[in-house]
Amino acid sequence: MRDHLHADDNAEVWTGRATNRIQWLLALVGAACMALGIELAVDSAWTSGIAPLVMSVVGCIAAGLLVLFGTLAFVHVDLKLDKESLEVRCGHMGLPRRRIPLSHVAGADFTALVTPRHWGGWGYRWRPEKGTAVVVRRGEGIVLRLWDGHTFTITVDNAESAVRAIRARLRTITSGPAH
Repeated sequence: MRDHLHADDNAEVWTGRATNRIQWLLALVGAACMALGIELAVDSAWTSGIAPLVMSVVGCIAAGLLVLFGTLAFVHVDLKLDKESLEVRCGHMGLPRRRIPLSHVAGADFTALVTPRHWGGWGYRWRPEKGTAVVVRRGEGIVLRLWDGHTFTITVDNAESAVRAIRARLRTITSGPAH
């Protein structure tokens, strides 16, 4: 768990993260599929023709790449709250990424249980009746209520602390700067 407030150019920044170690196992399955495809291409002794071999090699490598990169993108999520926005970055490359200006946020709520089952799986999800979510693991999360009526849910460790930080930041925006 990594969340904290720290000073950054005279502005407080809250950062948090959620991690799913199970995704690493799925990434290994993807790597194994790719290895099987490469093994078939290099060491094939098939006598049934080239078309089945090419289909098997391409299929294994394509499935392996899809699983490997699809899971690595959602091994963890990083959340950063500064004085102007909330930024969500997924995986090691930080993609997909979403930046939400705090001026677009109407409120923030804590939710004790976000599950992949409720959202249709891990990853960046959208459901018309629920809104958008970044789900990397089962557990606590933040539900942002946006001024346009949509919601954005993020799984993050110590979500209650994040909600307090967001609400405090929203109060300073609505009350305006002190003179």
